[in-house]
Amino acid sequence: MDKGKAVMGTGRRWAVDFSDQSTVPSTRDILDPPGFSRASPEQDDSATSRQKKDAEANWKLQKAWEVAQSPFKNLMMMGFMMWMAGNTVHLFSIGITFSALWQPLAALQSLGKIFEPFKDNKVELLMPKLVFLALNLGGLALGIWKLNTLGLLPTHASDWVSSLPPPQEVEHSGGGYVFH
Repeated sequence: MDKGKAVMGTGRRWAVDFSDQSTVPSTRDILDPPGFSRASPEQDDSATSRQKKDAEANWKLQKAWEVAQSPFKNLMMMGFMMWMAGNTVHLFSIGITFSALWQPLAALQSLGKIFEPFKDNKVELLMPKLVFLALNLGGLALGIWKLNTLGLLPTHASDWVSSLPPPQEVEHSGGGYVFH
């Protein structure tokens, strides 16, 4: 027997009739339970959609603050790496230093793109952007300080004019025994 023909020929076997043909009093006479409302869904939708929009705006603001504070983690990590690299000029310390300079510059150039997903009429992004800017400028200052400690910044007049003698060293450290 073909299933499609049997169902079509006999009608719907699993159809439910919702019409009230009983002599028993209707269920409409029973009171609604506490907390149940038969108000129109349009009224509830406006309040629900407003709550959803507020929740979404709060979520966007929270995520914007997380993004704004993310350079702090990078700043701490980069500071530790610079400390581990030491104060001598070699490939590793120069690489770490230029990485410390490049990352904040790249982040500052893409400031608009970073906060683009959080734009909303209800979300104020000025303070997260300022925090992001300040932390990245701090990272840039850390990289410039490391360049100075490595002696790679031209800070003396002799760095610019070759006829001037280099500055005298203020400190001299040494160790060992003095033999007479």
